[in-house]
Amino acid sequence: MGAAPRLMLAVQYAVSRAGLPAPSTLSRWARAALDRPASVTLRIVGAREGRSLNARYRGRDHATNVIAFVYDDGGRLEGDIVLCAPVLRREAKIARRTLREHCAHLVVHGMLHLQGYDHDTERRASAMEARERDILAGFGVPDPYRSGAKRGG
Repeated sequence: MGAAPRLMLAVQYAVSRAGLPAPSTLSRWARAALDRPASVTLRIVGAREGRSLNARYRGRDHATNVIAFVYDDGGRLEGDIVLCAPVLRREAKIARRTLREHCAHLVVHGMLHLQGYDHDTERRASAMEARERDILAGFGVPDPYRSGAKRGG
């Protein structure tokens, strides 16, 4: 078994870190979903920035849980993942899971998006969800789709 791909991860908190996972924890989750070397910025934002980014880049005038931006998908993957803290908190509460579990899911989800995984068809969604389940199980995180939970992104 070869060495795990190298990840250079910059974590930015544009909101209070209170209750949010530490950079080292976010890094462990991101590394677990990585298939090749990457340089990624993971930014955790508030509702205003989340809404602005979603409107500008996805044409949707509301904050969303996760957005992934790929800048270079050649040999070394480069991109950003943006998580919206208020949306994550609300979704975790509705789904009756911990904020930590939900953050783990969406970090993994975002990392897979950066690597070309998508949920735009049922076949692709099933493949992406299976990969997420496998990765999250390694951290003791329950299946995020067990009760028909909304797909990320």
